[in-house]
Amino acid sequence: MRTSSLLACGVAAGPLYVLVGVAEVLGRPGFDPTRHDLSLMSNGDFGWVHIGLLIVTGFLVLGSSLGVRRALGAGRASVWGPRLLALYGVGLVGAGVFVADPAFGFPPGTPPDAHDVTWRGLMHLVSGAVGFAGLVAGCFVLARRFTADNRPGWAAYSRLTGTLFLFGFLGIASGSQQGGTVATLVVLAFTAAVVLAWTWLSAVQLHLMKEVPA
Repeated sequence: MRTSSLLACGVAAGPLYVLVGVAEVLGRPGFDPTRHDLSLMSNGDFGWVHIGLLIVTGFLVLGSSLGVRRALGAGRASVWGPRLLALYGVGLVGAGVFVADPAFGFPPGTPPDAHDVTWRGLMHLVSGAVGFAGLVAGCFVLARRFTADNRPGWAAYSRLTGTLFLFGFLGIASGSQQGGTVATLVVLAFTAAVVLAWTWLSAVQLHLMKEVPA
């Protein structure tokens, strides 16, 4: 497959995840974006939509990582940048295969204080953590490449994305989403960080597409 086609997979992954995610938030009864993180939508009658979204976008990111490897050629970050993005893709697929446990009243019928973790739920958390670690590290590794290529704007954008996503993930992982104003801010901050990360990923792929032969 051509390098530009592989990179196009990464360009498409972000908008696909965000648009389908917004449709799910608006269309899933009982889902509260101020209390529930997006992974909970893998449960319920339409849980297959979010499961499919995670798996499809994961494979799109995996394909795009090969395109990034080709586009970067030799030099700084040319090996580990694509590998870390691929790790993010693997994490997304794993998070889709291993479904998050129902919690905090979602899907409807789940007790509002439920937060038990099964082995599948644990594997979902592990998959997410591994993928997110790959994404954060990838942001900083690619920032080094942009710095070496004298692209300070892209370098700063990459570092900012990695930093904000890291803090968003640490907040949601702390368990603060269980109630209260602080919990609401944590959940909303993580959702915003997810959107920011997808936007960065698509933007980087689009940037690289412009630099490879047609």
